[in-house]
Amino acid sequence: MKTTIDIPDSLWQEAKKVAALERTTLKALVAEGFRRIVSERQKKAAFRLRQATFHGQGLKAQLADACWEQVRELAYQDVSG
Repeated sequence: MKTTIDIPDSLWQEAKKVAALERTTLKALVAEGFRRIVSERQKKAAFRLRQATFHGQGLKAQLADACWEQVRELAYQDVSG
């Protein structure tokens, strides 16, 4: 695909030097840059839930058949007595 982009002159000159040193084209450098950016951003976008475990003996017997509302109610009960 062909497109037009504005690049600062100083960046263009530096890119031309890099391309010459690496014996490649500016087109190849631009494509490589886009690939790196896209890959980097895709990695950041992926959400990964951390491993979170707690020591204990598991779910209390009284909650085995409890619905979420019952569990939440017990979690927020006033334990001050």
